[in-house]
Amino acid sequence: MYANSSPIHSAQSGIHDQLAATVAKHASHTFQKPVSAYNQSAFDDSIAAWRAAGSAPLILDAGCGVGLSTMYLAARYPDHFVIGVDQSADRVGRNTLWPGLAALPHNFIRIRADLVDYWRLLLAAQVFPARHYLLYPNPWPKIGQLSRRWHGHPVFPTIVALGGILECRSNWQIYVEECASALRQLSGLTVDCEAYRPELPITPFESKYLASGHQLWRCQVNLGSAPGA
Repeated sequence: MYANSSPIHSAQSGIHDQLAATVAKHASHTFQKPVSAYNQSAFDDSIAAWRAAGSAPLILDAGCGVGLSTMYLAARYPDHFVIGVDQSADRVGRNTLWPGLAALPHNFIRIRADLVDYWRLLLAAQVFPARHYLLYPNPWPKIGQLSRRWHGHPVFPTIVALGGILECRSNWQIYVEECASALRQLSGLTVDCEAYRPELPITPFESKYLASGHQLWRCQVNLGSAPGA
């Protein structure tokens, strides 16, 4: 029953024909949605934990789910501090253990927050991740759902402005191709979509997609240190 994930089906056969115009529109306007109080509180708590740990280089695990990827990244980068953010209180609150770890690393925290607010709060506070992961976001594969994909959302210019090494993974090639295209448009850097097979799956979705025989895709780019980082 585990290897039962269906491939993504979409009427869209390539990069959305409105992607470039959408990205340009969002880059030319400041996103002014008010920040929710609970997101501000979650942000404050996570930054306080990061500073209490010595303000090590920061890794953001955006949409961390149950946090397996957050723990993996903390173990892989012990000289960094990892913040895993997910909007689901149930997922963030689960007692998740990384298989094979003798002990949980101490250089991470998982918090419940809306990423749209969290990313903007990071930029406003001039807190810039050294590494930034978008691991298997909801692909929203219908043609009319471009604005629900992160690269089609008004917050995407904020993600790019945060700098750092940004990596996006998906089992839908078009999602990663679009993300790479939007990153090229905003950064002027070379960003490619590539077939990818991890040595070790680090999220439940990644494990399930591999077990189901899906091809995985990723794009990765070093956006550099943002001003003031």
